[in-house]
Amino acid sequence: MGVLVASDLDRTLIYSDRALALDVPDRLAPRLLCVEVYQGRPLSYMTEQAAGLLADLARQARFVPTTTRTTEQYERVRLPGPTPDRVPEYAICANGGQLLVDGVPDPDWRAEITARIAAGSAPLEEVVRRLAVCADPEWTHKRRVADESFAYLVVERAALPAGWLDELTGWCAERGWTVSLQGRKVYAVPAPLTKSAALTEVVRRSGATTVLAAGDSLLDADLLLAADAGWRPGHGELADSGWTAPGVTALREVGVTAGEEIVRRFLAGATAR
Repeated sequence: MGVLVASDLDRTLIYSDRALALDVPDRLAPRLLCVEVYQGRPLSYMTEQAAGLLADLARQARFVPTTTRTTEQYERVRLPGPTPDRVPEYAICANGGQLLVDGVPDPDWRAEITARIAAGSAPLEEVVRRLAVCADPEWTHKRRVADESFAYLVVERAALPAGWLDELTGWCAERGWTVSLQGRKVYAVPAPLTKSAALTEVVRRSGATTVLAAGDSLLDADLLLAADAGWRPGHGELADSGWTAPGVTALREVGVTAGEEIVRRFLAGATAR
């Protein structure tokens, strides 16, 4: 397959109940398909229409889920495909820290990205200590380290002090780290740890000639820039900041209907090439 489709998951293709953004009367709301269960409860959804389109897309192009989720978190997601329980040939997890090949983490890529991080960024422990000091327990619900590669906070977003995020962003930038606010999570990620770096490796291995991409957060900007064509929904960090770039289409749709429109655009782009 000459066309490769790399897409972020959360708030791009799949949505929690908080992120659905259904602003139509209940009787007109789209039918939803649960694609993730956590601790026995439904967690993430697509519209049924989007699910059908995604299955069609997987027949036309190489679909590569591309997520900041850890491998364990990603494995909870059951995306529709052309056959039941089909595992994508490639998947990018941990913001590029893990490259899954037929569902199994690739050790060669892990060694490569680990070396790049060591050469270009301050140690994880230094950033974790900073977060422990600057994250007030009054508005910080959780502090976590993911994949032994990056850290994040779960916060009460409305309670974040003015200037706090900018100060953390500057401190991290001086040490080769980037900061991103996504929903209730504040991510601190080593600068070499990017979705686009892992995407470049997948393109090299697969021989893809055309890359399509989608994402909603600042951590997806490099992914969109690495694609021949990209889309971002009308919500999220990129939309809030007015971010755009040549070849990237800013959609008006928000919430789960944006996810459906993104898959529709992917399919149209894949079949036209």
